[in-house]
Amino acid sequence: MSTKPPPPIDCDKDVSLSEELVGGLEAVLISTDRPVPSAKLAELLGAGSAKAINAAIEQLNDSYKKHGRSFRVEQVAGGWQIVTLPQYAKLIAATQRNRQQTRLSPAALEALAIIAYKQPVLRAEIEAIRGVSSGEILRGLMDRALVKIVGRAEELGRPMLYGTTKSFLELFGLASLKDLPKPEELKLNL
Repeated sequence: MSTKPPPPIDCDKDVSLSEELVGGLEAVLISTDRPVPSAKLAELLGAGSAKAINAAIEQLNDSYKKHGRSFRVEQVAGGWQIVTLPQYAKLIAATQRNRQQTRLSPAALEALAIIAYKQPVLRAEIEAIRGVSSGEILRGLMDRALVKIVGRAEELGRPMLYGTTKSFLELFGLASLKDLPKPEELKLNL
């Protein structure tokens, strides 16, 4: 089954651009985080020419402005990209800071996986599985609100038990811990 692009659109004859072209253009631009050149858009959408793409972009931007949208299509680095309007820059910067704070090292991801699957879990258990000290990693995960102390063990010294938080579920797009992949699903076929 081959997927052919739609037949070319003659922008000079068809002044009211097809919803398919405009919708397809919007879908492509929303789905990528990099600028897409006009020629590539024309090829993907069967638009026939960059002129048709430019007309579709103009129609999209008119619609966005008419409906008070917070974004528009702009030319960036030789291609087209959906960008946020300048008046929303502070809001976007705040969300980017939050996103950067959730970048985790491989060691942090390893510890987080152990906690997610074995919770409530002792620090000593985490360290036994990882084979290295995990105090700094646990502090970092707690600072990011991905892990919390969920209680104390009923053993000598009453050590703390760790578990994941609601923020952990949100970060990984899980409704509950039941949605974690089963360990069997994660095993690699060697």
